[in-house]
Amino acid sequence: MTPSSMSAWKSRSAAGIGAIAVALVLAVLAARTGEQEGARTGRPEASDDKRWQTVAPGRVEPASGTIKIAAPVMGVIAQVLVKVNDTVSAGEPLIRLMDNEARARLAAAEAQVAFRLRARNEENAPGPATPAAPAARAARPAPRPGEAVVVDTDKAAARRRAEDAVADADKAVTGAQAALDQAAVERRTGAASDATLEAARAGLARAQDRQRQQRAELRRIEADPGTPLPNFVDGQVNVTRAEAAAAAAAIERLTIRAPISGTVLQINAKPGELAAPANAQPLLIIGDVSALRVRAELDERDVGEVKIGQSAVIRADAFRGREFAGKVSFIAPIVEPGRISARGQRNVTDVDVVEVLVDLGQPNPLAVGMKVDVYFRPDGR
Repeated sequence: MTPSSMSAWKSRSAAGIGAIAVALVLAVLAARTGEQEGARTGRPEASDDKRWQTVAPGRVEPASGTIKIAAPVMGVIAQVLVKVNDTVSAGEPLIRLMDNEARARLAAAEAQVAFRLRARNEENAPGPATPAAPAARAARPAPRPGEAVVVDTDKAAARRRAEDAVADADKAVTGAQAALDQAAVERRTGAASDATLEAARAGLARAQDRQRQQRAELRRIEADPGTPLPNFVDGQVNVTRAEAAAAAAAIERLTIRAPISGTVLQINAKPGELAAPANAQPLLIIGDVSALRVRAELDERDVGEVKIGQSAVIRADAFRGREFAGKVSFIAPIVEPGRISARGQRNVTDVDVVEVLVDLGQPNPLAVGMKVDVYFRPDGR
């Protein structure tokens, strides 16, 4: 091979390699463009001959949404009082944290209350009458000042009685709540009947009514201009009662309660584990599964085509060949990045979407968290 032919061969080889490289680059760019376009659309195609206005991916959730419950304070879990699929009412205890230290503080505060009450009652106890007392009262030139003193003393005593009644009513509510909590736990285990639970609820309602009445009476007495302000010993009693109330509130925070009535969907807590407000996982997830809805992510380009009240059809891979009717109940006023990956993709797409809630109609076998496709019907169909 001559030098000139060798040079020509090298030129042709270089040109061929360059062409191959350009072709590979173009192929990669075309593939990426196709992926981006698929991500932008993020919508499954209808496999039948029906004409849909638009289609969006979504997930099934309870009508209440999924309520993720965390610990309000840091503490060690003492008891998990529910199981998955348990039905709970609003206010029922779900988890208890260790409360030994908090109960010790409450006991100390209640001892201080008892001590201050005794000192107050001894100071305000009526003393024995002296022979000079009738003469002193008779020698007063004007009876009205003496009468005012008697009235002030009676109003101060009435205020003390009202304060004591409120304190007793508070204790009664605490006791009735504890009885209701115990009845709810025993009802789940079968140790108590529905009648026992309802009786405990009625007892708490009566205690709360009594508490409201006593507090209203105390406010009425305190609003009377003739009611004197508390003296030093009265103030000490009120301070210790406030400290006891704070200790009781700290104990109450160690009981995690159901914020709504619903079903326990997931539990991520075990006795002995440390619970904290900043935990990555919620301790429990609950929701009202008596009605379901779909949270769909609608491409922002299609938001003008969907209206509240519009009919939709929901399909799921788990129930091929079946369709579930729904109706649009909410359209979010904000555009956000998509969080639900489109069908056939495992990574979160970069599609900008608008969240749309679609209420499901009749009871259906769809499960919470299931991925579905929402087909929006054109108006009038």
